[in-house]
Amino acid sequence: MNCATPEPPGESGVEAAFERAWFGGRLHLRQPERGAHRAGTDAVLLASLVRPYPGTTICDVGAATGAVGLAMALRAPTCGLVLVERDPALAALARDNAALNGMSARVAVLEGDILAGGAERRMAGLVPGLADLVLTNPPFFEAGRHRASPVAGKASAHTLPAGGLDRWLRTCVELLRPRGRLGLIHRADALPACLDALHGRFGAIAVRPVQARADMAAIRVLVTAVKGSRAPFALLAPVVLHEADGAFTPFAATLNAGAAWIGPDDAP
Repeated sequence: MNCATPEPPGESGVEAAFERAWFGGRLHLRQPERGAHRAGTDAVLLASLVRPYPGTTICDVGAATGAVGLAMALRAPTCGLVLVERDPALAALARDNAALNGMSARVAVLEGDILAGGAERRMAGLVPGLADLVLTNPPFFEAGRHRASPVAGKASAHTLPAGGLDRWLRTCVELLRPRGRLGLIHRADALPACLDALHGRFGAIAVRPVQARADMAAIRVLVTAVKGSRAPFALLAPVVLHEADGAFTPFAATLNAGAAWIGPDDAP
């Protein structure tokens, strides 16, 4: 999925790599070569999760170098995009990537911490009702509950403070307009915590497990929800990534190429 050729540092001054084959070769990305989490399968899944309505505003929360939001915006040319990233170096790379893919005119990059207090968030441009669709891949672990990476960039990308997931998703609620949609990916064993955080804030919650192979337990969950909806919960069929021989399933291959949507109803 990722095929990187080293390139000189971009304008941000971060050592970066040029991704020539990401999202079927249609999206060119500069990403840190070392010292940070890099986009991969989780980003492909999230970028394919919710088909945006024409003309809406998409917000990628915790965007890093912008892979998820830019991949979706590539396929939704009438939509605006807001990338939210707290790390200034990664935010600079996100701007580079928007320019690299000819999207600067419809992409805003906001440097802000969504776990900060309300006043600080608003000063960074994270105002209520900012978006119609929020996509997010929150850090997967809480502090003290896993062995953090010794690499500072990866540790920051993977770790939330205690109670951080609820605060993270509460800000996502605030950023959404009424009846706005949320797309979320997380570890499979974090599903109870995700549902707790969504309770009372979202309806039409749909969960789709992601399995490495059909005979294996889920490793990820894809969650969609609608702000303020009263529609019931749905547990959907899984997305299976690999055949028994390790090759991508046909559906996963189309996702990697940016040629399919998952959605509540689209995946087999």
